[in-house]
Amino acid sequence: MLFLYKAIDSKTGKEVKGKLYAPTQEVAVKELKGQGLYIAELSKRKETVWNKDLDELNIVIGKPVKNRDFVVFCRQLATLLKAGTPITDSIRILSEQVSSKIFQKALEDVYNDIRSGTSFSEACSDFPKIFDKVFVNMVRAGETSGDLENVMDRLATFYEKEHRVKEKVKSAMMYPIAVSIIAVVVVIILLTNVLPSLLNNLTSMGGEIPVPTQIVMSISDFLIYRWYLVLLFVALFVLIFIAIYRNPKGHFMLDYLKLKIPVFGLLFQKTIIARVTRTMASLFSSSVPVLQTLTMSAEIANNDVVAKVLNESKESLRAGESLSEPLDKSWVFPKIVSHMIKVGEETGQLDTMLEKVADFYEEDVEQMASRMSAIIEPLMIVILGVIVGTIVLAAMLPMFSIYNNFG
Repeated sequence: MLFLYKAIDSKTGKEVKGKLYAPTQEVAVKELKGQGLYIAELSKRKETVWNKDLDELNIVIGKPVKNRDFVVFCRQLATLLKAGTPITDSIRILSEQVSSKIFQKALEDVYNDIRSGTSFSEACSDFPKIFDKVFVNMVRAGETSGDLENVMDRLATFYEKEHRVKEKVKSAMMYPIAVSIIAVVVVIILLTNVLPSLLNNLTSMGGEIPVPTQIVMSISDFLIYRWYLVLLFVALFVLIFIAIYRNPKGHFMLDYLKLKIPVFGLLFQKTIIARVTRTMASLFSSSVPVLQTLTMSAEIANNDVVAKVLNESKESLRAGESLSEPLDKSWVFPKIVSHMIKVGEETGQLDTMLEKVADFYEEDVEQMASRMSAIIEPLMIVILGVIVGTIVLAAMLPMFSIYNNFG
């Protein structure tokens, strides 16, 4: 049953408004009083599609919380815990500051669960779209060791570095994508609107039509009179891609091809290595069991080829062998990665070595993304110029032919 309430917070003296789900009004009153609220108004409402939260309807598009907002939350929580603020008060304070309604609702539920005796990690596990497995397991390890504030500090650093690498890769990819879209739009406008009227006027004046102009006119006619075939082809391509993506073997093949794309494949590979090693280093530092660490690292890799190698490493450990051996045999992980992991295993400093590998590849990804942006920008401008120039030249060739005829 849904209740809407207005109340006064006994700690801050501020008026608060909100929703509460409870089986009866008596339970709702007891719950609000338990939160330290003096009830001013409490009304029962019929629950409909229109007053349900988006996360309850499962229609959230994309991630419910932005990476940047989650990084800020982790850093602020770490700061509050280090300052000696209890976890319940820390969550309550942060729930009042976040801008996302979905995140705010989740933190309020986490706060209520903790007050009722549930652990922080267990409360967070009810919201897997917000708090991933890495977060939940590192928090659980911190609760077990009594070192939650330092674990939260490591989590904040982990998500900050992951966010920075993602932004660098995204910025390197956005420019060619944006220029490609602009090029397609410009070419379509030229071929369907500008060129037909110009060429019709020129061809009506007589003269031989050059071959390049004939080709461009054929493409123009196809786009104008057979545009539905283009849409049909795009729809067919998307359906085939989805079918391949949903098939396990097809998904593996796509992930393999992604790593083999010239230039960009190397960037994707280094990004995945940075993410996986940073995850493993953070989990090992928080005393998460090694097999569980490898399972989560395989999931967070978001690539079946890399996940296969990590799962092989997990089986290698179960068989009493080393973690580095399967990595050393795979082309996905460079020799330096497997070598440093081997050194970490031998010296008992695996988390330190993994952190060094992650630092190296994160810096390498940032530098590579910057270099790619500097190279791709002029290259895409040249490509766009060649495409548009070819169309313009095809339109001008009949003019030269007519000029020669009159001459």
